[in-house]
Amino acid sequence: MGNGGKKKVDAVFEGGGVRGIGLVGAAAVVEERGYAFENVAGTSAGAIVASLIAAGYSTPELTAIMREVTYTKFRDRSPFDRVPLVGPLTSLLVEKGIYEGDYFEGWLRDLLRAKGVRTFRDLVMREHANELRYRYRLQVVAADISNGRLLHLPHDIRDYGIAPDDLEVARAVRMSMSIPFFYEPVKLEDAEGRECFIVDGGVLSNFPVWIFDDGTSDPAWPTFGFRLVSGAAPSQNRVKGPVSFFVALAKTMLSAHDARYAKDADFVRTIAVESGDVGTTEFDLQPDKRDRLYESGREAARTFLEDWDFERYKKAFRENRPQESRGRRLRRASSPP
Repeated sequence: MGNGGKKKVDAVFEGGGVRGIGLVGAAAVVEERGYAFENVAGTSAGAIVASLIAAGYSTPELTAIMREVTYTKFRDRSPFDRVPLVGPLTSLLVEKGIYEGDYFEGWLRDLLRAKGVRTFRDLVMREHANELRYRYRLQVVAADISNGRLLHLPHDIRDYGIAPDDLEVARAVRMSMSIPFFYEPVKLEDAEGRECFIVDGGVLSNFPVWIFDDGTSDPAWPTFGFRLVSGAAPSQNRVKGPVSFFVALAKTMLSAHDARYAKDADFVRTIAVESGDVGTTEFDLQPDKRDRLYESGREAARTFLEDWDFERYKKAFRENRPQESRGRRLRRASSPP
């Protein structure tokens, strides 16, 4: 127990584009039931939710943000990109993405700044400053497709000549939500001087529920995984040319995680949020769809907590050593600044 008598819980949020609205609904119920988020992590849309929680936003504040934001603004284009036919295709070929991602990064930067958060230095947990597992309240997953590796941020940013404490939080999340072909990737230079393209973490790990697992003992408090699933039939993507082809490819690649998830629906620590037929990049969704997503998240969390049992969770934790060893190896590859 801690945080004014509330129960501690770590949280890992899956990616899913605009469907991340459902994650906010689920997190709201968890908070209402007396849990306090201790360490948070996420990929893509999940990284957005996690970063705002880490910065100190309450779930009622997140709900208000979710309802006020104009999602279509996240599809920002440069003046040249707006030229019919030629602009989007050139953007894909030259910049590797249709949309800039600048509006999103600025929007998130302003929200974080309002809570006094700019870099990961502002998210260091002082009582755990020398423990890599808990040093930062937030951890973000991205993918370096140039080197074919998973990036565990902020820790792995040192491989690009940046101290983890100095990495801007909004920039890290921007890396994590760079849906391939849809958003321009973030470019970094590695230790060998090579240009690297950083994209959506969902390419390699859309649901890094293992990220806080130690594997050496029973956890003092649980990890709740917040995952987006869909029972709806896959939506069809109309492919008319090279631009629509790449967009359809990105949507299919990132939504494939849902199909695989059907085998793990009873995973003991996962809150499965039904996202219906909402698409990952459906930024023009109507308010009624937005509200249904949010309520679906709330319902998923209520159902999960009705059957939640910490002892059963710990038994599953002990029996899941191989996966947790994976997370431990990743953590040992890095060290605090």
